[in-house]
Amino acid sequence: MRKVILYIAASLDGYIAMPDGKVDWLHDRDFSIPDEDYGYNDFYQSIDTTLMGSKTYNEILGYDIPFPYQGKANYVFTRSNKSDNEDVKFINGDIIAFVRDMPFTSDKDIWLIGGGEINSLFIEHSLIDRLILTLIPITLGDGILLFPNHSGVHKFTLIGTQSYKSGLCQLTYDLKA
Repeated sequence: MRKVILYIAASLDGYIAMPDGKVDWLHDRDFSIPDEDYGYNDFYQSIDTTLMGSKTYNEILGYDIPFPYQGKANYVFTRSNKSDNEDVKFINGDIIAFVRDMPFTSDKDIWLIGGGEINSLFIEHSLIDRLILTLIPITLGDGILLFPNHSGVHKFTLIGTQSYKSGLCQLTYDLKA
């Protein structure tokens, strides 16, 4: 059965981006190991759908590279009316209903890319099945939190850990039912 997986990196103080949405700090040379992808390629092969908020989508477009998730079904949640393009479909209706009604035509998983507002909405409605969180050994002091508008208690079960020579630590959790 398909899982919605929040695969994301955060600073030690819980931020996924700077206040302006930038994530340059993720590519700091201090955290780079040649030929190490931190499990990204295996994860990417396991998904066929991405979900993201419009701020995250706009940040990705600002990288001045081809859209990185071509060949996947990509959905961008937005409050405005935008026309679909060859890479993404824009969803401006009920996000929760959309996700709950997604067809299960594949056994591949769904990547919840973020950002923080979407992460909060998904956790509030128990729509995150698995969290793969890579902790970056840096504090930012301010920015966009992993779950900025989160309320309520949600418990997770640790199912795996991986540490790297660069100091990064990847934690994999399943949401407890």
